[in-house]
Amino acid sequence: MELEPGQVHYLLRVMRLSQGERIRLFNGCDGEWQGRLAPHGRAKVAVEVERRTRAQDADDGPWLAFAPVKKSATDFIVEKATELGAARILPVLTERTIAQRVNVERLQATATEAAEQCGRLSVPEVAAPLTLPSFVAMWPAQRPLCVAHPQARDAALPLLDALTGPASASALPAGFLVGPEGGLTSVELDGLAALRCVKVVSLGTRTLRAETAAVAVLAVWQALNERSCAAATPPHFKDNPGQA
Repeated sequence: MELEPGQVHYLLRVMRLSQGERIRLFNGCDGEWQGRLAPHGRAKVAVEVERRTRAQDADDGPWLAFAPVKKSATDFIVEKATELGAARILPVLTERTIAQRVNVERLQATATEAAEQCGRLSVPEVAAPLTLPSFVAMWPAQRPLCVAHPQARDAALPLLDALTGPASASALPAGFLVGPEGGLTSVELDGLAALRCVKVVSLGTRTLRAETAAVAVLAVWQALNERSCAAATPPHFKDNPGQA
């Protein structure tokens, strides 16, 4: 399998690997594989695929919708959303959104690099930006959506209660929406209320930056997901070699 120029540059110039060294490969659907760097014609490098080292994980993480902010902060959101298991990332243009132009191709590359860095075997899709009304129109009615809104603390559920309480539509949520700096307008909240699956949630008494809120909701989701998986898996005990 011949590598693309960008991949060759990263492996040989950035990582400073040599031909003959082993690397790990994934394509998002066939698990993780071990391969060996090998020459492939003039100034080209290929990978000799040897064996599969890990099965493909189920990509059942939540969707994260967010209002784009400044370039570096948006990159941060996409990178951390990938690390924290988001299955889909959706930029949403709201009335108070700071950045109205989104480079989807660059953000998709950021997601790919983050997946490689953290050992994830799938890369979340970064969708083309939508206006909030278009987002509401496309959102699947059966997919719960938690909307983080700092101005509605008194009327909002604490995030943990929304994810685990008896009124929860599912054991874990399937989507989050984090608004822009300054929050969503009352008109936008009314539009979201048209979705019966929406829950307005609070992230605490402090006002968080948009990128911090995005990380916070996914970190809580991941912690609950890990706890749920651990509870469903029987513990395994090793024999104590000191006992007869």
